Amino acid sequence: MGKEETLAGLLMELRRGTIVLCVLSQLKQPRYGYDLVKILGRHHMPVEANTLYPLLRRLEGQGLLQSSWETGGAKPRKYYRRTPMGDEVLSALTRHWKRTAESVDDLLEEDDDAPGLD
Repeated sequence: MGKEETLAGLLMELRRGTIVLCVLSQLKQPRYGYDLVKILGRHHMPVEANTLYPLLRRLEGQGLLQSSWETGGAKPRKYYRRTPMGDEVLSALTRHWKRTAESVDDLLEEDDDAPGLD
């Protein structure tokens, strides 16, 4: 496997680990799936619909989201919104994310000339 393929795979793993946090952050108000695809894409977090919809169903099954159908438009749309439990989980994930990001930043900024442990 070449460098580009390896990097692409690692970037996919990194995005996969953050997508739940990103999705929950955007569902304070009701949104439908395609709207989320567009929002995440605008924020450089591209996600395919065939990845997003199973995730939305899983989060709903875990009690983090609730959904409702709106049939007033040209075609019916399923809207998702965070539940109170989803709010709590988002808050906890956000705290952990900030601590993790700070730790990673610290590690990345360490002087390359620092003595190693080996």
